[in-house]
Amino acid sequence: MRLIGDATTRQDKVKKEVILFSAESLGFVAGALVTCSLIPQLVRVFKLRSAYEISLLFTTLLLAGIIIWLAYGISLGLTPVILWNAIGAVLVAVLLYAKLKYRR
Repeated sequence: MRLIGDATTRQDKVKKEVILFSAESLGFVAGALVTCSLIPQLVRVFKLRSAYEISLLFTTLLLAGIIIWLAYGISLGLTPVILWNAIGAVLVAVLLYAKLKYRR
């Protein structure tokens, strides 16, 4: 006999695990798309040796935001948030370096 507030059934536990897995999978895919969107810009900047069209304020704020997202992910143990923001921070730091090197 199941009482109100009693442990959930096995089916309920499986449903929760599937939902959590799906949510985490979405996090991995979304993070990959957003993070990889930086790569064409980096390639262009280094190929042209010009970062004139890149805003220094934008790049600095983006880096700060990504670092805060990374800290958030670490504090909650969210693997997709940690992974993609760590990679994103490196990519944006490289973009910031390029902006400072190729100001023209």
